[in-house]
Amino acid sequence: MITQVSSSLYHQLVTFFEERLTLKGYQEPQVSLRKEAFARFKDWGFPTLKAEDWKYTNLQPLINQHYLLNDAIPGKNVDTSQAIIKGLDAYRLILVNGRYRKDLSDVITEPGIFVSAIEDVANNELFAAHFAKYADKTDNPLVALNTALHEGGLYIHIGQNIALKKSIQIIHVASSSEAIFNQTRNLFVLDPNAEAEIIESFIANGSTISLNNTVSELVLNENAHLQHYYLQTSGEKSRYLNHTEVKQAKHSLYNNYNCSFPGSSFVRNNINVRLDDTSVESHLYGVTLTAKDQLVDNHTIVDHRMPHCESYEWYKNIAQDTSTAVFNGKIFVQPDAQKTNAFQQNNNMLIGDKASILTKPQLEIFADDVKCSHGCTMGQFDDEALFYLKARGIGEASARVLLVHAFAFDVTEKFSNDNVRAYVDHLIEQGLIIE
Repeated sequence: MITQVSSSLYHQLVTFFEERLTLKGYQEPQVSLRKEAFARFKDWGFPTLKAEDWKYTNLQPLINQHYLLNDAIPGKNVDTSQAIIKGLDAYRLILVNGRYRKDLSDVITEPGIFVSAIEDVANNELFAAHFAKYADKTDNPLVALNTALHEGGLYIHIGQNIALKKSIQIIHVASSSEAIFNQTRNLFVLDPNAEAEIIESFIANGSTISLNNTVSELVLNENAHLQHYYLQTSGEKSRYLNHTEVKQAKHSLYNNYNCSFPGSSFVRNNINVRLDDTSVESHLYGVTLTAKDQLVDNHTIVDHRMPHCESYEWYKNIAQDTSTAVFNGKIFVQPDAQKTNAFQQNNNMLIGDKASILTKPQLEIFADDVKCSHGCTMGQFDDEALFYLKARGIGEASARVLLVHAFAFDVTEKFSNDNVRAYVDHLIEQGLIIE
């Protein structure tokens, strides 16, 4: 149980929920689902520093203020240029304050692909079979809040044996003249033998103050393959709470590439992968570059439940100024998960004397025929290597970029898309502070 802390946002949400439920006129089973979820949220309240998983992540400054909670969708003049990736051939789907803007998005013409605003598919049989069936089994009160009050998001269904010829880039835009609390819910379902690449970019227009609570459930059926990118480049006044829940079937492959850069002052990513069938493979890669007073907190769970599965996780953090990067990675190997192969690594670089990195790699094994390892390193910027490069005629700025690129290379080389890799390399170079 998480202790409730009184906050202006909490009381605002309690009042807003009853009004919204009546106004929207939801039908069953949506009404019961939302009521049950909100009751769980009220029991738990917002997480506090007393909760182990939130001990480094203080939500109080974010929730002690008033937010606009209703739909605030600006006009057509939405700027998405910040999210454009040079050379990327992709269908672009635009979400503004969590709401799918079909009028601003590309039309996917390939057969076997279904894309819809999540509020338009409540009666879809496949959607109903998966929605709120996975993330809501966790003890995250923010998931319960999202289930109760989400207003927008995407439902994507990729049919059996369909391999998308182009990537799908989902651009999340925060844009409002008032401080706004956005709650976005996504469900992506890949049928057997489906293959896709989904790139999610997070940006803000102007000086928008926003708190964004996003929950995504991903379902990969047998032999489905998904390459999934998170690219966080939003503005300083936009804050993000992201929860990703992945359900995998036999022979499926899920690769997550999670990248955060200087900008958003507060980012919390929960990525939970459940290997709930035999012969499942999952890879989680992360690059975090922080600056100023930024906080980026990545919490991952890789839960091996069945035998003959493989997971690979590698996160790299680079902290500058007075920023803080957090990594908490948990690997569970359950009693039935014999023949598991699990790897976890976290490497960290501190640039400057005031930056902080907090890391907690965890490995809990309840099976006896497994191959598992995890490790963590912590170090400062290598001044000797910098001197070596400068002595050979390389300018200090270029030398610093080279050293940081070399540090991140073990992760960025794993990216499946060359254009995204080049884009990330550019963001690393752009985000480095040269003294």
